[in-house]
This record gives sequence, structure tokens and C-alpha cells, in this order.
Amino acid sequence: MTLRIAAAFTLAMLAGSTLARAETTLTIATEDNGDMIRMQALSQAFEADNPDIKLDWLVLDENELRQRVTTDIATKGGQFDIVTIGTYEAPIWAERGWLVPLDNLPKSYDVDDILPPIREALSFDGELYGAPFYGESAFTMYRTDLFEQAGLEMPEKPTWEFIKDAARKLDDESNEVYGICLRGKPGWGENMAFLTAMANSYGARWFDMDWKPQLDSVAWTATITDYIELMTEVGPPDAEANGYNENLALFQSGKCAIWIDATAAGQFVIDAESNVADSVGFALAPDKGLGKSANWLWAWALAIPAGSEHQDAAKRFIAWATSKEYLELVAEKEGWSDVPPGTRTSLYENQAYLDAAPFAKITLESIQAADPDNPTVEDVPYTGIQYVVIPEFQGIGTAVGQRFADALAGEIPIDEALENAQWVTGKVIERARFLQ
Repeated sequence: MTLRIAAAFTLAMLAGSTLARAETTLTIATEDNGDMIRMQALSQAFEADNPDIKLDWLVLDENELRQRVTTDIATKGGQFDIVTIGTYEAPIWAERGWLVPLDNLPKSYDVDDILPPIREALSFDGELYGAPFYGESAFTMYRTDLFEQAGLEMPEKPTWEFIKDAARKLDDESNEVYGICLRGKPGWGENMAFLTAMANSYGARWFDMDWKPQLDSVAWTATITDYIELMTEVGPPDAEANGYNENLALFQSGKCAIWIDATAAGQFVIDAESNVADSVGFALAPDKGLGKSANWLWAWALAIPAGSEHQDAAKRFIAWATSKEYLELVAEKEGWSDVPPGTRTSLYENQAYLDAAPFAKITLESIQAADPDNPTVEDVPYTGIQYVVIPEFQGIGTAVGQRFADALAGEIPIDEALENAQWVTGKVIERARFLQ
């Protein structure tokens, strides 16, 4: 009898132990940028503190990430428990009921510490739907050593005329140093993010107040003409294949005199992997003197699809991965200059960070200057700076981006690219019944 009781007790203990070790696996879809790759490595600390949660990462390039996530979340397929989204998707998907609101986060998370422009961009009807792991605008990065050798001085607020002139003077293709590197890879979040911001500064807009496309305007023609001429004359070869990651690698290897792109790149152009870490300067994004610079507002954020079966566990991970404590963990492991930028007010009040990150001040200034509600010189019926906050823009931007990439590659004339962009934009908007 005693042996039977003991055996039963042992079996019960083993069963209880098995239950205690039961794991929830969170599948996370994310982008292959430096901050997310670092988060994946550091997430071992989260798993150690939360042994009931296992993390399964799917890392994709930006265009593929958007395609996979959009398809799954729109059908509530439940393939992912956490997805990486941006300020474009957050309000649109929240309105459609595709995302879980990030309410009831721990008090220590301090939602109010998130920079107001970033928090507002990731909210819908006053509720947060995406927790930012970094926020960004756009600015100008340049080689201070090359500028000094050429007798040039970068203004704090450069004009496009100055940028074009400097890029041509600094171009030295015999030594594989190109005057300027800009996004050319097609995609609404790749070349079109840059070109839309550039077009804003040139006085262009996607639509007039009646939702009529404006890509056949003088301002858009000037934007694309200057962009392609500059990239053809003093840009890297095969520029139509270069997005953010490719241009980052070019700049780090010393092959770009000037690079205009996301402020999030600041930490990477001065890190140990950069051959030019000691000779990088930062300035605001260029303008044309019309009142708008070529900066933007963006955040990559973690969100929970409505189809996830592990929403509570997902919220626990998100609260950890975008917290003040996570920033301190990155600082401890990598140094303050590598902390994900652009998310929290407290970071820009931290003197250790300001001392380590020469790009910090101008990053904050660029984010605070971005105005998604008034993105253009002339009035528009939409919000969004480097994109238009309507569901149809993802398809429009992708199609138009391909046309502009074709023009950059010399496959079609600029006029044809603009005419096609005008036509396809008009057709999509008509189908969406914006026009009466």
C-alpha cells in the first residue's frame, strides 16, 4: 500500500513538473535591421526571466516583411503573435480591428515617456496599438574628412542646391567614393519614402484637395529629374538595387561622401564596424527654401495581431522589449551610442547618451520638426509625410516606386515614369471611390 501511494505521489509530481515547464511559443515577424537583430540576441535575457515563454523569430527584408505580415493579419491567419509594423500601418490596421490595443501595460512602462509625435503616430482613437523600439526622422550624413579636403563646410540646414554641388565636387569614382548615396530600391517604404519626402521639399504633393493625383506636376518632374541626374552622375552603380541596408553598407565602407536617410542610421555609421566612424558629420535633411525639409516621421514598432492566441504573453514581451530597462540593457552590453533612438523623452535627457551619440540632438530636432498633419507646401486632404495614410497607398507606392526605379536604371524615360505614375495612382483612387 505504501509503495502504491509513493508511486502515485511520484507520478503526480512528475506531471506537475511537466505542466510547470509548459511553454508558450511566440512567433515574431520582424525586419532585418540592426536594432531588431540586436533585440533578437538580447532576448535571451527575457527568456531567462520568463521560462514559460519561448521566442521564435522570422527575420525578413522590409518588402517581404510587409507582404507576409499584411497577408496574414488581414485574414487573421494567426501565423504571428507579434509583428513589426510602422506608423503607416498602425492607425489603418487598428481601425479595421486587426490589432490588439496595448492597454494595461505595467505602470513602470511609462507610456507617457514615449516621444509625443511617435506615440500619436502609433495610436488610434487615443489608444496605443504599437510600441516603438525605435523612432526616426531623416537627416544628412557626410564625410567630414572629404569635406575638409575639398574646402567645403556643411551647413546645419543644407539646401538641395548645396547638396547637389557638394556631391559633384566630392565624387571620386576612381577611388570608389561616390558623391552621394540615396535609396533606389523600389518599394513604398524604400525609394518612395525618400522620394516622397524629397518631393515635399520641392513643393510637390500626391493629391490636391479633390483627391486628384499630382504626379504630372512641375514639382514632381523637378524632383525626379534632379534625383536621377544626381544619382546617374555621382551615385553608385546599380543604384536601383540599393535600399537603406545597402546604402548603410556603402557608407560604412567609405564609399559615400553624402548619404541622406533615416536618423536611425546614426548609431551604425559611428560604430566599430564603420570604416569612417571618426569622420562622420550630421546635418538636417535638405530643403528648397519653400518651408519644408526632406525629413519624415517613422517608427518601427511591435504590435499584436488580433488573430494571436497568445496575446497576454505577447504583451509581456513587448513591454520588456520597448521599455526603459531594455534601453539600459543595450547600453550595458553595447554602449549608450547603440541604444535604439527616437522613442523616449527620458533618453534625450540622459547625459550619458547625449555624450555618446553625436547624432542625438539633431535626431530629436528632426523628429520634433516633422509634421504629418501638414506635410506639404500646398494643402492636401491626407496626413503622412513620406507616405499617404490611406490603405491604398501601399499598392500605389509600390507601383510608382517600380516605375521610378526603372527610370533610374535607364530603362524608361523620366516623362514616361511620371505619366505612368499619374495614371496608376488615378486608377487606384478611382476604384477606391475617393473621387465622386
